[in-house]
Amino acid sequence: MPTARWAGEDSAVRIDGTALAARTLEELRVRVDRLHERGIHPGLGTILVGENAGSLSYVAGKHRDSAQIGIESIRLDLPTTASAADIRAAILQMNDDPRVTAFIVQLPLPEGIDPTPMLELMDPSKDADGLHPTNLGELVLAVPGGAGTIDAPLPCTPRGIVEMLRAYDIPIRGKHVTVIGQGLTVGRPLGLLLTRLEATATLTHSLTADVAAECRRADIVIAAAGVAGLVKPDWVQPGAAVIDVGITRVVNEETGKARLRGDVDPAVAAVAGFMSPVPGGVGPMTRAMLMKNVVEAAERRLR
Repeated sequence: MPTARWAGEDSAVRIDGTALAARTLEELRVRVDRLHERGIHPGLGTILVGENAGSLSYVAGKHRDSAQIGIESIRLDLPTTASAADIRAAILQMNDDPRVTAFIVQLPLPEGIDPTPMLELMDPSKDADGLHPTNLGELVLAVPGGAGTIDAPLPCTPRGIVEMLRAYDIPIRGKHVTVIGQGLTVGRPLGLLLTRLEATATLTHSLTADVAAECRRADIVIAAAGVAGLVKPDWVQPGAAVIDVGITRVVNEETGKARLRGDVDPAVAAVAGFMSPVPGGVGPMTRAMLMKNVVEAAERRLR
């Protein structure tokens, strides 16, 4: 993998999620070609409710990735006014559609609609995001020894983070990892995955007494709080690996222009050994892992 540094020889190695995602997608394209040769044509389904700009962009990106590697796209777009019954009907339609190898329900759903029963309604074998309770349960119940022993889709962002660490030969087993944030899509499943990989995982949140102290103990810090610039240089021990999951749109009051900022202050690069950027870090790898889950779901049909 590329080993460019943030700013000079003494700064952190930049963990290039864009380059790693491109390599992953190329490997998946070869696997999809082999599936086509055997008469299997993977399809990614998406259910999008409403017109949230971020969700629209993210779903469009998923379908661009699908087209790039030869996966068919099946979209169901519902209006903002869609009811819980409408969403349930769309999920059942995806469950029954033979073209759909795996699918996602794009979150967040409109206010007032609980995503949990919607995720539970999905066919676990078609869960592209790895967030169905049955599949999350694999992380708890399967024997320790590594993610490779789990025959179920893994949550995309946690899986992408682990792939990034491995690509840069950053040890996980036996290391102390502090995760900032305990959300459904990142923090909680990431804690389970890291534990299975025999790391010591600490999950921090808004009620943690001293988040900075927990970070200073860590060999690896993973920030997924959604607070721009939260992690400061004095939060990180020298040489630690820092993965920035957060993404916040920040508007410059003088120019009116917006830019994306992560949870990690860029000055941390002067202390850390490795650090991922925003954008160009975890985001591309999350999308690549979604494609990987779809391809693996198709390959399971050959068994």
